[in-house]
Amino acid sequence: MKRVLMLLANGVEPLEMAAFTDVLGWATLLGNESIELVDMALRPHIKSTFGLQLKPNNLIDDVDLGNFDALAIPGGFEPSGFYDEALDEKFLSVIRYFSEANKIVASVCVASIALGAAGILKNKKATTYHQIGGKRKQQLLDTGAVFIDKPIVIDGTIITSTGPGTALEVAFELLKQLTDKDNADRLRLHMRMPTPRSEWYQAPQVG
Repeated sequence: MKRVLMLLANGVEPLEMAAFTDVLGWATLLGNESIELVDMALRPHIKSTFGLQLKPNNLIDDVDLGNFDALAIPGGFEPSGFYDEALDEKFLSVIRYFSEANKIVASVCVASIALGAAGILKNKKATTYHQIGGKRKQQLLDTGAVFIDKPIVIDGTIITSTGPGTALEVAFELLKQLTDKDNADRLRLHMRMPTPRSEWYQAPQVG
């Protein structure tokens, strides 16, 4: 059995969080290996981007990080307080732990800003949401990352992406790296989830 830790910040994007819970949950039911997903946050109650009240199952000080094979981080919205927690030193220390242990770190959308702030993207290929003025792209560049304008960018054990619409693909990539491609492809069929056309993986963002 593989274990994945999902690190949540206040203001988390529900769709991005759900992609990890659904894909890894289906993998446990119908895949070739069970995947346990454990969620964790800085405080006992958080609110999602669109007001959904959440009660994380674990607090950051109560979890042994060494018991996990990968880290998953959904993004969120600044007006909802996402960066207040995603850039908190405790949050960043979890990211550093997994990176230093050479374990998978899978992020969606602007969660890559936290990866950069943790110092793990220096000279690494990465991406983020950069529409509406390109502010997040500049933040990523300022951390030393090599910005790539593609929906999903993989550099070693680090996965970054450009928005909520990429969340399922990040989750499937995480599943593939934890198990194998055949398992991930088979789960797509069970979930009736189409594989994007090859050009999708090369498409830049708009605006």
